[in-house]
Amino acid sequence: MTVTTVIKKNTYFDSVSLMSISTKANGIEGVEQAFVAMATEMNKAVLADLDLLSPTLSSAATGDLMIVAVTADGLDADETLAQIEELLVRKAPVDGETTVTYRTLGAAVEADADANLAVIAVNGAYAAREARKALENDLHVLLFSDNVAVEDEIALKTLAHEKGLLMMGPDCGTAIINGTGLCFANAVRRGSIGIVAASGTGSQEVSVRIHALGGGVSQLIGTGGRDLSAEVGGVMMIDGLRALAADDDTKAIVLVSKPPAPEVEERVLAEIAVAGKPVVVYFIGGSVQAVSAAGGHFAASSQDAALQAVRLVVDADASVPALDNTAVASARTQLQPGQRNVRGLFCGGTLCDESMYALLSTGEEVYSNIQKNPAFVLRAADESRGHTFIDFGDDEFTNGRPHPMIDPSLRLERLLQEAADPSVAVIVMDFVLGFGAHEDPVGVTLPAIAEARERTAGRHLEVVGYVLGTDLDTPTLTAQVAALEAAGVTVTRSSTETGEYVRAIIRKEATA
Repeated sequence: MTVTTVIKKNTYFDSVSLMSISTKANGIEGVEQAFVAMATEMNKAVLADLDLLSPTLSSAATGDLMIVAVTADGLDADETLAQIEELLVRKAPVDGETTVTYRTLGAAVEADADANLAVIAVNGAYAAREARKALENDLHVLLFSDNVAVEDEIALKTLAHEKGLLMMGPDCGTAIINGTGLCFANAVRRGSIGIVAASGTGSQEVSVRIHALGGGVSQLIGTGGRDLSAEVGGVMMIDGLRALAADDDTKAIVLVSKPPAPEVEERVLAEIAVAGKPVVVYFIGGSVQAVSAAGGHFAASSQDAALQAVRLVVDADASVPALDNTAVASARTQLQPGQRNVRGLFCGGTLCDESMYALLSTGEEVYSNIQKNPAFVLRAADESRGHTFIDFGDDEFTNGRPHPMIDPSLRLERLLQEAADPSVAVIVMDFVLGFGAHEDPVGVTLPAIAEARERTAGRHLEVVGYVLGTDLDTPTLTAQVAALEAAGVTVTRSSTETGEYVRAIIRKEATA
């Protein structure tokens, strides 16, 4: 192999763009590995772990762009680098539109006095500074960047609250504001249901389930994953709830989060009584008594949250189909003695959590990198054991790498490993469509699924897939589902059903 590196001095690209560029670069024929990133210490550490950090790269400044290409012997490295650099070139404007690049936030604000929202996706070391500049210029902020200190998050949200602005993030991956999807979002119809969420894929899941049930989304406000921690105190969820309560186009509100700190949950629930609108609460592992006492509508799952919201303001008779027990029974009969373990390989943290909780609720032991029980926590480098559920979007996996919704390579490698384990009965995966995600998440995974089945030595391997998306997305939900089914993958209809289906397959008693 040949390793070729280029440093482009004082050349900045945001992390969202570089994630997409790295993924495309890795798809160039003959490229064994490509790495396109800013020369931050974190990214240099990743290169060091890959044994690719040369003295030249080590001396690069933070504002420099690094391009590293590992190519097969005999390949023209210069030509390959030219193809990678071509990916960095901005595409020509479409339909007569012009694209203007500003070097500073201040210049952009000065040029467009009507702008009122900034999306910030810079390195975490600089993210808080840029977010503060935006807030001081009276802009709402969506801060996609992670690795922002909690002290900075508190200060930014305090400032935003005082100025009456939204401070979505840090580490906020999803929002839909006035019909426009920001960062990772799905194409859903507009409607009367507002969402405030401390979860990216959790909010995406609720939004697409609302769409599937005939409803629509007025606004989707992300808060960042730490918002409901004891340190941050739920500032953004409370401000988002109040904003939707005051919005004439919003008739019902859905709150989404992984388990919040108890004192923060109490503070958030207190807002329900004064919202003046029905509020559905989906806090994974939350208390029905606490939500009901606050006057809210408790949701046991993402599907339940969407269903209740639609029933409240769109269609009182809305329903979801029951689990197909015939399909469950068929899958169970094909498994051999000793095949019982489930391996969940997820791009979405809330999708992973929801499926994992379906097993935990029946007393199963589940190992995971997002487990709350320290006795069952797995690190990124650990081998699976028993039932194992992995969130590949967790920071351990995305440190210096694209999110798995953009670059699925780590998950594909793990799929092949899990398939070789004779104790594995089910492999369950999510496929997230929408703005910002991989252009064909199912298509890029199908070859690995076929290879995984070849490694099972004749035993049945039940592969379960859930596609999060709508037919307004590109590619469409229908096309992605059809491709999975043609490959013999069992396709579930929601994140909630995914957990139910897997739980039914591996439960000890027979399915009726």
